[in-house]
Amino acid sequence: MPFLTAPVVPAGTLAGMPQPTLDPGDGLLLRPWLDSDAPAVHEAFQDPLIHRWHLRAAESVAEVREWIGEWISDWVEEDSAQWAVVAADGGRLLGRVALRELRLDEGVAEVAYWTTAAARGQGVAARAATALSRWALDDIGLQRLELLHSVANEGSCRVAARSGFRLEGTKRRSGLHTDGWHDMHLHARVRGD
Repeated sequence: MPFLTAPVVPAGTLAGMPQPTLDPGDGLLLRPWLDSDAPAVHEAFQDPLIHRWHLRAAESVAEVREWIGEWISDWVEEDSAQWAVVAADGGRLLGRVALRELRLDEGVAEVAYWTTAAARGQGVAARAATALSRWALDDIGLQRLELLHSVANEGSCRVAARSGFRLEGTKRRSGLHTDGWHDMHLHARVRGD
């Protein structure tokens, strides 16, 4: 059965180019992941706050290397797009920012992020999410970016607001965390915001 509309972003758009390094010009770089990032990611995932809001645990550096391999191959498969957020003045890992649930044909993706304990409170997540959003909406041509977080995660709510994601509503009991089901805030940015 044929579709009556053309894909918002044609298949092959991401796979047809190398994953770019994004430079928002504010002391951060968003760059593709490297195998050598595995020890720093493993260390970041020992943080109790990462455990509170993320569903994965990193039990070994080898396991994280597998994640990084998946993140790299996801670009080519156009399933997601993941960046290491690093300090522009030396490359120290500060966090991750990603487009998850990427649906190029519909022009939609979900923005996700985390920061290392040392990088929190410095606006890293908001700046990285803003830079990624601009690239995804303006350069790639996505139409809508969503951002979901537990209503109990006030820090993520502030990041969403600071990076231009408007609160659209609450998805009741839609996020399973280690302590049970959470209501989730749904924020979004659309092209032209």
